[in-house]
Amino acid sequence: MSTSPAAGWRPDPLLTIDDVATWLGKPKNTLYAWHSRGKGPRAIRVGNTLRYRRSEIERWLDSQTDPER
Repeated sequence: MSTSPAAGWRPDPLLTIDDVATWLGKPKNTLYAWHSRGKGPRAIRVGNTLRYRRSEIERWLDSQTDPER
């Protein structure tokens, strides 16, 4: 019996806008404004709500980090 590569795969969690607002310490309206202006972390529209991949938030945070001095 062989194990497929997908056997250990887990989906990247999709976070709600409330989750991301709490994580970043920003109001939800700021996240909505960023999204409408094409700024901030990339979001996925699921129906009429926004969802964020956890990895996308982490990537965006890394891109916002000051370079080492």
